[in-house]
Amino acid sequence: MKLRALFAVLAGVLCIAAASDPAERLPDPRQEAQARQIFQDIRCLVCQNESIDDSDAELARDLRQIVREQVRAGRDEAEIKRFLIDRYGEFVLLRPSMSLGNMALWAGPFLVVLLGAALMLRRLRNRTPEPELSAAEAERLKRIANDEPA
Repeated sequence: MKLRALFAVLAGVLCIAAASDPAERLPDPRQEAQARQIFQDIRCLVCQNESIDDSDAELARDLRQIVREQVRAGRDEAEIKRFLIDRYGEFVLLRPSMSLGNMALWAGPFLVVLLGAALMLRRLRNRTPEPELSAAEAERLKRIANDEPA
């Protein structure tokens, strides 16, 4: 039983390793390792929640090719990411940078909820009690409740 489990795990690992097309790989193992490291930080624009390393989409394959070409040209990780951001926007990064715009996007919903709660509390504190009914209004209400004509 343990031998079957071992073979199943080995077959799974081989399938994962075979999923990457060897023809696409860079001949220099150091450059390929650098490219694969960058793949982990780039979002597949089709899948949107996977890196281009994990995705089988055509666009992810194209992005992997672009990254490999950039690595082959001698560019470093920051230059490659800047190139991709200029071309596709900051959404292409799985981990966006800390910027004022991103902080506003993350904090905005919380600020709206806090502002709404503050306005609600202010309104509840400043409300005035309803005035009492006059004797004539109370009598009229009593007649309406008993379905008596006016």
